Amino acid sequence: MTKSSVRLPAEFYQQFDADYARAVPAEGFGRWQRAEVEIAPAHTALVVMHAWECGTMEQWPGWRRSVEYHPRALQILHDVFPPLLAAVRASPLPVFHVVGGRDYYSHLRGYQRAVRLAGPDREFTPVAHDPVYTRMQALRAERVFVGTHNWPDVNAGFARLDFAHEARPVGEEGIAENAHQLAALCRVHGVNHLVYIGFAINWCLLMSPGGMVDMRRYGVMCSTIKEAVTAVENAETARQEQEKQQALWRVALEFGWVFSVGDFATALHGL
Repeated sequence: MTKSSVRLPAEFYQQFDADYARAVPAEGFGRWQRAEVEIAPAHTALVVMHAWECGTMEQWPGWRRSVEYHPRALQILHDVFPPLLAAVRASPLPVFHVVGGRDYYSHLRGYQRAVRLAGPDREFTPVAHDPVYTRMQALRAERVFVGTHNWPDVNAGFARLDFAHEARPVGEEGIAENAHQLAALCRVHGVNHLVYIGFAINWCLLMSPGGMVDMRRYGVMCSTIKEAVTAVENAETARQEQEKQQALWRVALEFGWVFSVGDFATALHGL
């Protein structure tokens, strides 16, 4: 019989009390701390989001020039995903997959089941675009991300996007392309706590369809496993992965808990 709850260490950020006797009141906050928390196996699922097979540096150098976290993602896929997913699949927790980018999944039973469960989704009608808007977006594509000379490789790479080998769904594991479908999977499985892994923690896992911002609107708690994610970094932050740290703080403050992979896997043994 599955335990009704299991306890494990988690990290959180104590965002109080600001000390107004200090020059910087926020420096009075309790900051990062650890506590033993509960998860309910019957109501928790692991979410693998945007863990893609997206080619090599040699195939798509333009993509790698603009997406610098790819080597870190490969290391996580190789070292962290296999034992973690094996531990979760040997436990009562379901594994869900959040997909996107292009259709590499609609033929799979796990996706077809999610579509049936979710039913029709509401459509979002875009607002009208004027010539100034179009020129602004063109300038951003040229000068902000990903750069005119890199777009051919990025587009070619996305055209061949697929699940990474280490993250490919097994059996009929649920596959969702948006929050509407992921919420339907949560309802049928009785899940109210999603633990996200994948790429990238400060971008897709937070803001893309089916990410934490979306699922928070459905009343779902959203946590993460720090070793199983990386972040989009910039020139000033990449050396110390400061954007990852900032994103973990955001998850801990707004959405749920930050678990370590060892603690999480150990807690699942014997369930």
